[in-house]
Amino acid sequence: HMLGRLASVIAKQLLIGNYIVCVRCEEITLSGGLVRQKMKFHRFLRKRTLTQPSDGPFHYRAPARILWRTVRGMLPHRTKRGAAALDRLKCFEGVPAPYDKLKRVVVPAAVKVLRLQHGRRFCKLSELSTQVGWKQADVVKDLEDKRKAEALEFYKEKKRLSQLREKAIAQVEAGEV
Repeated sequence: HMLGRLASVIAKQLLIGNYIVCVRCEEITLSGGLVRQKMKFHRFLRKRTLTQPSDGPFHYRAPARILWRTVRGMLPHRTKRGAAALDRLKCFEGVPAPYDKLKRVVVPAAVKVLRLQHGRRFCKLSELSTQVGWKQADVVKDLEDKRKAEALEFYKEKKRLSQLREKAIAQVEAGEV
């Protein structure tokens, strides 16, 4: 998914009143190469309160927080309605425990292969985040590899049981029991 396009769809759905959970935020893409995006982020990092930098603005490095902040910029978050909408959003790197068993959906209006012209440069949010100070990329990658391996085992077992069921139904219909 493309960051801006995904964020705009999410923002609209939040304002309508839907709850949204974004998983695998590290796989979100940005149009433009990594060097360009890194330069843009470093310009963003220079924006701070000179008298007291701890007053903000805060520069989140984690992919999930970058998405969250992008969505926040598309919401009237200083009003009660906007703040309530933002509370309905959850963003995660990887796919944490309660959500790994749920069906995930794709936003067609934000899919990279449909929106970015072939041959154009792009970079993943995980690459950018790692370059600017996010330190959990390796941990998330290990956990995702583990989750994918478990999901593959589950799928193989499900497929095997499905074939056995079809075979049993065919035998019953044929009267071979």
